[in-house]
Amino acid sequence: MNNSLLSWNFASLLFLFLFMFGSSSARTLSSLSSPSSSSSSYFRINSSMVEFDGYSGISDFRVLNRRSLLSCGDPNKYLQINISSVAAGSGLSNDQYVTVTVSGVLVPASSDWVAMISPSYSNVTDCPLNEAMYLQTGDTSSLPLLCHYPVKAQYVSKDPNYLGCKTSVCQKHIAGVCVVKTCNASLTFHVVNIRTDIEFVFFAGGFDTPCILKRTDPVNFANPNTPLYGHLSSVDSTGQLMRLTWVSGDQNPQQVQFGNGNSQTSAVTTFTQNDMCSSKIRSPAKDFGWHDPGYIHTALMTGLQPSTSYSYRYGSDSVGWSDQIKFSTPPAGGSAELRFISFGDMGKAPLDASVEHYIQPGSIAVTDAMAKEVASGNVDSIFHIGDISYATGFLVEWDFFLHQISALASHVSYMTAIGNHERDYIDSGSVYNTPDSGGECGVAYETYFPMPTIAKDKPWYSIEQGPVHFTVISTEHNWSSNSEQYKWMEMDMGSVNRSRTPWLIFTGHRPMYSSKKAGILASVDPDFVSAVEPLLMNYKVDLVLWGHVHNYERTCAVYQKNCKAMPKKDANGIDTYNNTNYSAPVHAVIGMAGFTLEPFPTNGTASWSLVRISEFGYVRFHATVQDLGAEFVSTNTMKVEDRFRIIKN
Repeated sequence: MNNSLLSWNFASLLFLFLFMFGSSSARTLSSLSSPSSSSSSYFRINSSMVEFDGYSGISDFRVLNRRSLLSCGDPNKYLQINISSVAAGSGLSNDQYVTVTVSGVLVPASSDWVAMISPSYSNVTDCPLNEAMYLQTGDTSSLPLLCHYPVKAQYVSKDPNYLGCKTSVCQKHIAGVCVVKTCNASLTFHVVNIRTDIEFVFFAGGFDTPCILKRTDPVNFANPNTPLYGHLSSVDSTGQLMRLTWVSGDQNPQQVQFGNGNSQTSAVTTFTQNDMCSSKIRSPAKDFGWHDPGYIHTALMTGLQPSTSYSYRYGSDSVGWSDQIKFSTPPAGGSAELRFISFGDMGKAPLDASVEHYIQPGSIAVTDAMAKEVASGNVDSIFHIGDISYATGFLVEWDFFLHQISALASHVSYMTAIGNHERDYIDSGSVYNTPDSGGECGVAYETYFPMPTIAKDKPWYSIEQGPVHFTVISTEHNWSSNSEQYKWMEMDMGSVNRSRTPWLIFTGHRPMYSSKKAGILASVDPDFVSAVEPLLMNYKVDLVLWGHVHNYERTCAVYQKNCKAMPKKDANGIDTYNNTNYSAPVHAVIGMAGFTLEPFPTNGTASWSLVRISEFGYVRFHATVQDLGAEFVSTNTMKVEDRFRIIKN
């Protein structure tokens, strides 16, 4: 067994122990009546803690699942909750902001909150009435339970007028004097078309001891079958084929219409709860985090020319069509120039004031900045190196992520590599025996982002664009010597024609070099480095791009922790590596696209680490036959904070 796996198992148990017995988060509300067997929430919380891998923050909302629903015992006859921005009978649009109004509150409390739940029937009544069903989740509480994880939630105090009752209505007068005054509040929720109906539920008791006060009627989307979230990817190195993938509630084949009257019919697939992984403790994907993904359509646009602009739309007459969208094909492999963007660990964040189960705070700013780059026409393709949506078993979040990246991925080829939060799960065949995917086990990722891989659950591939050969691996699948993936790496890099594609870029999620201090899991697996790093040297890889660690770091030309060559400043003061006489690969960690940033140590930095920046951003590259240039763009400043070049004569 890998040494890092053993260390994780021990550290995880220690982490859970400290949380269970060192936390003061469990609290009670004296005004609420609690089931007799739920005097403490520690044991129930423990059942959901295994989704954390040690470096992520733990919020009350993230451990909301499987809380006992207490009895509010509130006789307030004035209490109401309404959706005030949806016209009666019209349904929700594909992308809108919804105003939820709470009224008739007698005593506003800071622990009052509103949840958006989908589908609406999952909240309570979907629970099997058998406590034994939940023993494997760690639940020993009495039914009913909060059976479905809310998509998002907001404390009502987000309305600044709420706690002070600054918006009030007099409900009863006696002799001209108001004797019963109630308080109102309004909250705004961003909603995208997730195909199933939704409801908003007004809770008391905070996230620790929730009880339901009032629920809205369910509201549906106007057209749950609408074709949405189209995104592009390359199929091969010719630049003449582009795959379009989109989501719909319609299981019938649809079409993509492109170019001058061309069309292709979609292949349709989906996945179910039974496709998700689980264990003795049920995974979110298998249990409370499940949400029906609808149907995923893919169609191949053929007969295109590389480095050429076209337009397309997708859908059908029966369910509707997308807008007309402009896109560009990437340059063919072996051509003279390529401009691409790369990053890792982006994820998503809400466009409202809600909390969600997993928020990547820099993701919106980074996405918006890259969308401007794409709109400028200076981007041929995008490479996202693992930790894609961070849905981690809460399947509805894939829809919100796909919505977020639409301005990027619908216009240029969006290529991906798999990360731990897409694939890893206990006893599922992943290298790292962690629950980081929340039970998705790569199924959702490979369905939403079909790459030119050799087979299902073998998510490694290569592709050539312009003068660059990209070797894309999975650090989450077996990479040990003589494994299938190892042999593929040897074959792929050994077959590169360097006169055709002089630049060889190697990408994978977990890094070989990082200055981040080790947590529960070390950032760098020495077994992985020992097995794979010699291949990089043998096949003269120019540049290696990693994610996983949430900052930006650039090395010297390094091998086995020793600098084999240092860059020199060119006439413009840019660090320049001369690979005319090859020395070793340059490594760059670029996992700073959204997830909470990680600091660098203040002392003891290794000699191979040249540049360290803990800011959100992305890296843009410009490759010609003799020059591979890179610029790290910080979205904090919108300035280029690091530049480097690799040249060959």
